[in-house]
Parts: sequence; structure tokens; C-alpha cells
Amino acid sequence: MAIVTELTRALGIRIPAVQGGMMWVGMPKLAAAVSEAGGLGILTALSQGSPEDLRTAIRKTRTLTSKPFGVNLTFLPTMSPPPYDQYAKVIVDEKVPVCETAGGPAAAPIIQMLRKHGVYVIHKCTSVRHAKTAVRLGANMLSIDGFECAGHPGEDDIGGVVLLARAAQDLKVPFIASGGFANGRGLASALALGAAGVNMGTAFMVVDEAEIHDNVKDTMIRSTERDTIHIFRTLHNTARVYKNKVAEEVVALERRPGGCEFKDIAHIISCSTLPDFCTQTVSCPPRDH
Repeated sequence: MAIVTELTRALGIRIPAVQGGMMWVGMPKLAAAVSEAGGLGILTALSQGSPEDLRTAIRKTRTLTSKPFGVNLTFLPTMSPPPYDQYAKVIVDEKVPVCETAGGPAAAPIIQMLRKHGVYVIHKCTSVRHAKTAVRLGANMLSIDGFECAGHPGEDDIGGVVLLARAAQDLKVPFIASGGFANGRGLASALALGAAGVNMGTAFMVVDEAEIHDNVKDTMIRSTERDTIHIFRTLHNTARVYKNKVAEEVVALERRPGGCEFKDIAHIISCSTLPDFCTQTVSCPPRDH
């Protein structure tokens, strides 16, 4: 049974659910499985390693599904920005129909470039004011991300219910709901709040097609609503992550007198310092860190 909304009509999908971009998780197998099931699968561009690796991943995904899928490009503070324009060019060249974008001012020229070439852009925002800016830049749809979300919830600390109510009141383009949605009840609530669907990330991490270690999946399944923590608050790059020893050590350093800079904690959260089969994974920064 199809649920018809502005999201499903625009993208030609059956279920109004988007698999959000997740670093090291948004790979071909998962994206294809979500699309095959009726939603919109998403490849995470920066997880692929390089623009040419993204091209390879797009082509691999097309061998696994004939349904629509998209690519995520997220623009976050980094010591060495990746070549976003080259990733965007691959999206255009490969005729990927949808791009999920997120992040600050660096996203502006990429959104405009993608729209110029007919790519449908869903821009993820943590505030209505940023959503309005994305619309002026040409975004077709917004993904409104409440404070409940994993990853980067922004710096305004506004919960999803309030944020979605403001979106329904102020936005003139369709939007989907992101942050804390994981099942049919969540989808029903999002539709009731005026959204055209939901964006889900964490829920897709525990499916068979997510190519992450079972220890991580098992830990997530056992976890409760109290098992997350915010890091990078003092650096104004807040991230909600799993509450473990690594995350708690980062928070302790941030709270010490005088605070800290990113260089003071980079060695703690570097992927290279974590054991291969651990459940200590936090939202790892780009590998150039």
C-alpha cells in the first residue's frame, strides 16, 4: 500500500521515508535496500573516499536497484575541506535524481549548481530561518531536523515538535521531519504535524544491509533514550553521539577551566585510535582529522 504525499509524488517512491546520509553507513547495499523497499535510499558522498569512488558507488547501487536513490553532501567545519564541487559534478554527471544537502554557507553554491542541472535538492536544516535561506537558494524541499536527532542538531536546541509546528506555519515549500523518527507511529505523527514524510538515520543502522559491526548494532538495540550525550558543544559544532567512555572524556575536556580547542581532543576521537571491533564509536570526523 502506497502513502501518497508531496515527497512520494516528487520522487516517485512508494513510502514517504528517506534514509538520511550517515558517515561510514550510507553505502550501496543499504541505499539500494531502502529504495527497493519503497523509500529513498541515500549514499553518503564523503564516505566513499573520493569523487571517483562516489561514481563507482553510484554505479554499483544501480546494479542493486532500479528504483530512485540519492546522494548526501554535508558541509561541516573541517581542517581540510573536501572537494565538494567535484562530488557535486559526479552527482550531475551520473544523473542522480536527488541530493540531500546539509550544513552552512559552503552549501550555497553547490545547491545552486545542482538545481541548475535539474537535481532535486532536499536541504536539512535545524532552524526555520536557515530553511528559508535554503529555499531562496533553490532547495526543492526541506528536511527539518529537531534537537532529538543523532549527529548534528545545530545550536538552537529546539525540539522537533516545536520546530515542525513553526515549519508548517512559515514555510512555503514541502518539508520532511527528521530527528527521533524510527517507526510507523513516528511517520503518522510527522504527517499529522504537516510534514510530507520522515528522514530516518539511526533506525537504518541496525538492519542487515548496514555494513557496520554487529557489536555496534547490538549496543544500539539495547540502548535507551538516556544513552546519548552531546559533544563539541563548546566548539559550536554540537553532535549527539552514543554515551561511552570516549564521548564522556571529550565532554570532560570541554568542561575543564578554559575549555579546549579541537586539536586538544582530535586524538581521542580519531578513528585510528579505536579498536576494530569496539562499540566505542562516536560520530567520527572526516579522516583528514
